[in-house]
Amino acid sequence: MPGSFSTTTLQITTGSTETVTDLTAACERFLQQSANGRDGLLNVFVPHATAGIAVIETGAGSDDDLLAALHTLLPSDDRWQHRHGTPGHGRDHVLPALVPPHATLPVIGGRLELGTWQSVCLVDTNVDNADRQVRLSFLGC
Repeated sequence: MPGSFSTTTLQITTGSTETVTDLTAACERFLQQSANGRDGLLNVFVPHATAGIAVIETGAGSDDDLLAALHTLLPSDDRWQHRHGTPGHGRDHVLPALVPPHATLPVIGGRLELGTWQSVCLVDTNVDNADRQVRLSFLGC
């Protein structure tokens, strides 16, 4: 079916601190341009070995809680075998096992179907690389 797949890449600068970046508005803008009112699936993918995609609540402290939990689970110390970069950088390479580098979300009538408090977020604990790409792909019917 012609026109049933479209994709784009977002360029995101996360800065020099661990971050949770809300991508929901960018996802919605992409769907306005590509879904044309159709049902389908939105895939959000970050092609980096040290970042992930989470669907969580933001703005009420949950994003900070996520970073704190990741710090507890994956401390920035010298325990990691992967040792290049800043001290503790090996933890960043384990992050995608806990926060996967992708999410596939339902699109109904051209709109992202998230729960009331859900947001699509880039989770980046790697302070060595502030430039990230996020690929958005819509497969519609």
